[in-house]
Amino acid sequence: MSLYDDAVLVLKGYEDQEELRQAYLDHLAAHPDGMWKACHAGHVTASALVVDPSRGRVLLTLHRKLEMWLQMGGHCEPEDTSLQAAALREATEESGIAGLTLLPGGPVRLDRHPIPAPCHCHFDVQYAVVAPPGAVQEISDESLDLRWFAYDEVADVADESVVRLLAATRARL
Repeated sequence: MSLYDDAVLVLKGYEDQEELRQAYLDHLAAHPDGMWKACHAGHVTASALVVDPSRGRVLLTLHRKLEMWLQMGGHCEPEDTSLQAAALREATEESGIAGLTLLPGGPVRLDRHPIPAPCHCHFDVQYAVVAPPGAVQEISDESLDLRWFAYDEVADVADESVVRLLAATRARL
């Protein structure tokens, strides 16, 4: 199964955010290349919020280009076999933590947001991953900083999309 086909199946099975979910499906129907960064009309991305439920905290990255505290994530790559695999790969690469496990139940949220030219939009499919006990993060080249934040600190450092993702993740936990 192609990554495109996986994305369509994942989105068709996602039961929340109906209007936004349909916008993702419409975009993919109109843009067969909509999984890839080269699609300047917008493309699907995969991200994951790294959580440590036992300690009530999340790991956020200070994004090098955007200079904002965000969850881990980014563009799909040709070797990604599924959206969840892309999200897990991004979370592992950007956190430096081995042994992350996806929170069951598929995507936690969808978040469509504008990005600087030449592209116009990211159609982000957001997952959550659980860090193993004793996880130690290691900063990547994509980050200015990498830091654990208590759940109640996130609203002070991150934008509303991250706050909504955390709330949805906590509800699923």
